[in-house]
Order: sequence, then structure tokens, then C-alpha cells
Amino acid sequence: MEAIGIPPSALLRRARLPVTLHQTGQNITTAQYFALMRALEALSGDAAVGLQIVRNADTAVHPPSTLAAFYARDLRDGLERLARFKRLCTPETLEVTEGLDGRRRSCTLGMTWFHASETEPSASVDATFSTLMELARRGTATAVRPLRVELARPGLRSAAHECYFAAPVRLGAPRNLLVLDAADLDRPFPGHNPELLAMLTPALGSALDEMQAQSLSEQVVLELKRSLPSGRPDVSEIARRMGMSERTLQRRITEEGRNFRELLIEARRELGRRFLGDVAMELDEIAFLLGYQDATSFHRAFREWEGVTPARWRELRASDAPYMTH
Repeated sequence: MEAIGIPPSALLRRARLPVTLHQTGQNITTAQYFALMRALEALSGDAAVGLQIVRNADTAVHPPSTLAAFYARDLRDGLERLARFKRLCTPETLEVTEGLDGRRRSCTLGMTWFHASETEPSASVDATFSTLMELARRGTATAVRPLRVELARPGLRSAAHECYFAAPVRLGAPRNLLVLDAADLDRPFPGHNPELLAMLTPALGSALDEMQAQSLSEQVVLELKRSLPSGRPDVSEIARRMGMSERTLQRRITEEGRNFRELLIEARRELGRRFLGDVAMELDEIAFLLGYQDATSFHRAFREWEGVTPARWRELRASDAPYMTH
């Protein structure tokens, strides 16, 4: 934002978000991201600002989940990596479809946001499409031109978009699509770096497998365990940390047959057992870290979970320790 003359604080104020949000390093919801993009459009007064912020950005600013694509073998490999690992960065999916466009082989690229309750802002669409084009152009070191660009927004033809894409741009389309010539997918990347990919790919794959293996309820419990020691998080706080709206989080938990209170109890129980395993931690301290107002409330809850008091559970665990395998 600063590179195009828009102070982050001004952008955040316009989006009605905390002015220190960009300094916290925490996730934002899809709705908050969309609000930022709409604020960007309003402050810049530039219908093509989404193209501008990506075109002026250094490749090095990309997170590892997208940086890996720039060191792929060829454009097809780069797009496949981007589509595979994008979930680690944003709650959206990149759809890559090869087929025929008339008599020509083509590759159609589109996006779907998982938690969106409103239309994706134009600046966000442009930023994604320009990221894809910068991947194609910087990766292959050639002036790749798409067959066409289809944009769902209404309005007149955009000279700025046609100039950037160097291709026909259609407004009022059914959905946002970027259509490439499939022949360009085989263009090699001169900067292909197999050594770097050998380091990045296993780590990204492991992170993705971990994310996909967990149900949303399991992810909420994990987030609760991370958050409890610094305060008692409510559902709105957890939703914000997970990058979705409170309403969406509640709905998806319900679809899995759970509720937030059950998940909070589960997180407290697992964390309580872990803390009790550390004999140096006092019971009052553990009660505080689990978000209880006093030790009595913690004792009562723990007895319901385990059938014994926290002190007795710790004694039993200590007596079993010599026979435990590690």
C-alpha cells in the first residue's frame, strides 16, 4: 500500500478496522479482507488499483505458499503449486481447468472463496489475476498474453485492463475467469530452483496435510488451546483468528454436530491434563491459565471430566510414571 502512496493507517480507518491490525500478525476474516479491498478502491480512485499493487510488488514479498510457484519447472507446474498451497495463505481455492476454447486448447483459471457472504471486490479479483499473470511473465521471462479475461463487474471497457493483460477484457461476464493459451503452460521457468523446492515442498505439504486432516472442530480446539493461556477467548475471537465470520464458524461447527461450549470444555480438559503433568505448576496457576475465575471452579470441572480432583490425578500420574513407556 505504501508503495502506491496509501498509508496503511488510512486504509484501515476507511475499512473501519483497527489501525494497528497490520502490526499484529494475526489472521483476518474474509469479510475484513473484502472491506480492505473496497477501501483501497475508494482511496485510490483507480479502477485498476488491484493490478497496480501486484505489478509493483517484489516477488520476494510472497509467502512461502506462493513463492514456491515462482521457482517451478514450468508454468503448468507453477500453477499447480499455487493451486495446491494457496489454502495455506487464504481461504479460497484456485481452479485450474484445461480444455478446448473453440479449436484451441486453453487453460481456464477461476477462484472460489469458502466463507464469502458477498461479492468479491474488483480490486481483489484484479490482484489475483495479476498475480497469475506475473507468475506467467516473470516465471517464463516472456510477455505471456492470455486469450481473454472475463470479469463479472458491470461497466464500460477498461483500457487499463486491456493494456495490462494485452488481451480482450469482457465485463458483465457470469463469473471472473482468466483464460490462457494451454501452449503457454509448457513454457519453462529459467529460474527453476529444484534445491529450493526440495526444501519448501515437504514443509508446505506437511502443513497442508495437517490442515486438511483436521475437522473444523479440531482446528477450533487447537486454536482454543493456543488462546486460553492469554485470556478466555470467545467465539468471535476464535472466528477472527481463523479468518472467518462468527456466524460462519458457528454454522460449520453445528454442521459437524458440535457446539462452541463443548469445544471449549475439550480444549480446557486437554490443556489441563498437560499443565498438571508439570509438577512445578501450582493448581491456582493452572486454573487461571484455563480461564477459570478461581481454583474451586477448576476443581469442580476437572472432577466431572476425570472422576478425581486435579491433585489426586497428579498423584496417580506420578505413581504410574515408573511404569510408563515413552
